[in-house]
Amino acid sequence: MIRAAAVTAATAAGIVLLLSLKPQEDPVATAAPPIPAPSRESAPSGSTSTPEPTGRVSGSFVGDTIETRQGPVQVRATLADGRLTAVQVVKGLHDEGPSADAVPQLTERALAAQNAQIDAVSGATYTSQGYISSLQSALDRARA
Repeated sequence: MIRAAAVTAATAAGIVLLLSLKPQEDPVATAAPPIPAPSRESAPSGSTSTPEPTGRVSGSFVGDTIETRQGPVQVRATLADGRLTAVQVVKGLHDEGPSADAVPQLTERALAAQNAQIDAVSGATYTSQGYISSLQSALDRARA
């Protein structure tokens, strides 16, 4: 009888200790590669910009190449009178698996939002992070 009471007390104490621990961070968030800060250097060759009289920018701006677990991602953002009109992936093979579906969705979201503050596509987290980071660097170059 004493043994059963001791086992029950020890089990209860163990459960209390386990419940007081903090949960581990999301493994996807901790496994994701760091997103580099966009540089403020001039746009790479091939990029053009034409300042409009209203101060709005037009042209194509190439973002940074972002290395992801699924390979590199680099996008080109096209702006017309300060509005995002197109985004194309210029580096990276993202035409298979979840990435193939993710790129059109990310482009649609970016054009609707008119910025890089968009949600990632479920199942294509790394591609989404690379796309968003490269797009942000391209927009930063356009507005520099």
